[in-house]
Amino acid sequence: MTTLLATYLAAGAVAGLLAGLLGIGGGLVIVPMLVFCFTFQGIPHEFMMHLALGTSMASIVFTSVSSFMAHHRRGAVKWTVVRRITPGIILGTLLGTFIASVLTTGFLKVFFVVFLYYVAWQMLSGRKPQPSRQLPGQGGMFGVGNVIGVVSSLVGIGGGTLSGPFMVWCNVTLHNAIGTSAAIGFPIAVSGTVGYVLNGLTVTGLPEYSVGYVYIPALLGLVSASVLTAPLGVRLAHSLPVNRLKKVFAVLLVFVGTRMLWSLF
Repeated sequence: MTTLLATYLAAGAVAGLLAGLLGIGGGLVIVPMLVFCFTFQGIPHEFMMHLALGTSMASIVFTSVSSFMAHHRRGAVKWTVVRRITPGIILGTLLGTFIASVLTTGFLKVFFVVFLYYVAWQMLSGRKPQPSRQLPGQGGMFGVGNVIGVVSSLVGIGGGTLSGPFMVWCNVTLHNAIGTSAAIGFPIAVSGTVGYVLNGLTVTGLPEYSVGYVYIPALLGLVSASVLTAPLGVRLAHSLPVNRLKKVFAVLLVFVGTRMLWSLF
């Protein structure tokens, strides 16, 4: 149990750092580490990925607040963007949790691995947007929010890996994209947590101390560390070359994705 708690704390520390540094919820790190811990604990395979996704979402509720408040104090959050995209985010995230509840752990693992490779490619490519491109209107933002919400709930992330690049693609400055993505992670995490809790309440065979598809011991370990390291990540984001750090993180994602893919066989 001590080893598991240390792993949860380590995952939370890394997730908090990434939340502040890159504006992501940290689920890209949390989900694989939770799967590893749940495997070691002997949690039934058919619930493993659902619990990892639900617990990741619940932890991002706390991580995102710590992160976006620190970014807000530096004036890096575009609240008009947050308000415009949130309705679509909430609807898409809730829909995604219902979709995930009927999918198998194997399918969710494959989907997560493909998403990891996509994010790594996106970070390594470093494509520049057209100078004239701007954020879409209210209808377009609602549609974008739907897509970000659905995908985020299927892979247990705060959405920054989608919303951040989308805003940069629309010529929002990098620091504003990171700070705004951190804020967007909050409605994603809240609606995602509600969805995973509701969809897991009637499921039998879940481990003790689970509330729906949220495993409370893991959640406590993750949150204890992440809320402390998120402000540190924000300070680093405003002082270090983020583009170079993204490339290092992309290599880590390829490694994690390959490791999870190998576990399927």
